[in-house]
Amino acid sequence: MKDGAMGHYDRLETRSADEREAAIAAALPAQVARAQALPGFAETLAGVDPASVTDRAALARLPVLRKSELSRAQAALPPLGGFAGAERTHLFQSPGPIYEPGRMDAPDWWRLGRFLHAAGIGRGDVVQNCFAYHFTPAGHMFESAARAVGATVFPAGTGQTELQVRAAADIGSTAYAGTPDFLKAILDKAEEMGERLRIARAAVGGGALFPSLRKEYADRGIACLQCYATADLGSIAYESPAMEGMIVDEGVIVEIVRPGTGDPVPEGEVGEVVVTTLNPDYPLIRFATGDLSAVLPGTSPCGRTNMRIRGWMGRADQATKIKGMFVRPEQVAAFVARHAEVARARVIATREGEMDVMTVKVETPADNPELYESSLLDSLKLRGRIELVAPGSLPNDGKVIEDLRRYD
Repeated sequence: MKDGAMGHYDRLETRSADEREAAIAAALPAQVARAQALPGFAETLAGVDPASVTDRAALARLPVLRKSELSRAQAALPPLGGFAGAERTHLFQSPGPIYEPGRMDAPDWWRLGRFLHAAGIGRGDVVQNCFAYHFTPAGHMFESAARAVGATVFPAGTGQTELQVRAAADIGSTAYAGTPDFLKAILDKAEEMGERLRIARAAVGGGALFPSLRKEYADRGIACLQCYATADLGSIAYESPAMEGMIVDEGVIVEIVRPGTGDPVPEGEVGEVVVTTLNPDYPLIRFATGDLSAVLPGTSPCGRTNMRIRGWMGRADQATKIKGMFVRPEQVAAFVARHAEVARARVIATREGEMDVMTVKVETPADNPELYESSLLDSLKLRGRIELVAPGSLPNDGKVIEDLRRYD
C-alpha cells in the first residue's frame, strides 16, 4: 500500500481538505443508515434521515453514545448490545466488563497498519508484539497491522522479560510493539544478560509516552512513536516522524466537544474526544471516548493532511461527589446552557475543616452572583459559592469539575 514517491501509506493521507470532506459526505449517510438498522441505535437515531447527514455540522446534531450506555445495552442484549453487525471472527473483553467484536479475516480491520508505516516498520522487519493476546484485542490489533505492512510477527505477549530478551536476540527482532514502559524493562534485562538487541523502532500505545522515556529510547538508537487507539474504535490518531501532535486516522471522524455535551468546541479549545467510525461492521456513531484533547491547527510537516490533535490530555469523565452528591459535567453544561451570557463554568471542590465546599466560577460579563443562584441549584442540586470571572479567564484544560480536596 506504500506510496513510494511520497513515502506515505496511501493517497488518502495526502488528500486535500475538499477531497476529504467530499469522501465524508459520501460515506456518512451509508454509515448512519447501517447504524439505524441495528437495534442498539433504534431509539437514538429514530427519525433521522441518513441522506441528510453529509457533513460534520449535520453529524454534530446527532446524539452522543457513551460507553456506559453501551455497557447497559450489552447487559440487556448480549454480547454487543445490538450495536454491531454479524460479521466477526472474534469477541474481546475489556475492563468493565465491556465486549468488542473483531475480525482477523479482513485486512487490517483496526487500521493500525497506517501507524506502523509512519513509524518506519514494514517488509523485512521482525516485530516483537508485546501487547496482550488474551481477553483484550490489543495483540490482535497490532498483529493485523504488522501483517498489513508486510512485517513478520513474533507474538510475545506480556511479561517474562528474560524470555523476551532471549527471543529478541535469537530471531533478530528489529521492531517493538507494546506499552511505552515495557520496552525499557526488556532493554534493561538485555543489558543485565549481556545481550545486544537489534530493535531500532518502537510503535507504542496503551499508556503515556513521557518525553524522558522517548529520549532514553532515542539515546539507545530506537525511534519511538505512539498512537491513540481503543478496543472499540481501532486507530483514532497516530504520530508521524514530524512528532507535531497526532494525525487523525483516515477511517474515523473526530470531534472535540465540550465535556458533558455533544457540542463541538472552537479549534484549539480542550474538550472530549468523540469519534465516528466508518467501519461498516461496527458503526459507532459519535462515540464518546471519555478522553480530553484539542485540535492542533494546520497540517503536519510530514505531508499528511488530515486534522491533528494534541494527544491524550486527561479524562473528560470528571464526575465528583461533593457533600454526598455526585456532580457531573452534563449538569454543569445544563447550567451554562440556561444563560446566554455565560461562556463557561467550572466547579471547584475544596474542604474547610471537615466540610466540603463547592465554588462555581462563572465566565460572564455580569456582576451580580445572585442572578445564578436559582439555576445553579436547579442544575447541580447543591448550593455553592458563586464567583464571577471575566470571559476567557478560565484555564483551557477541558476541566469543568476540579477536585482540590486532599485526604492525606
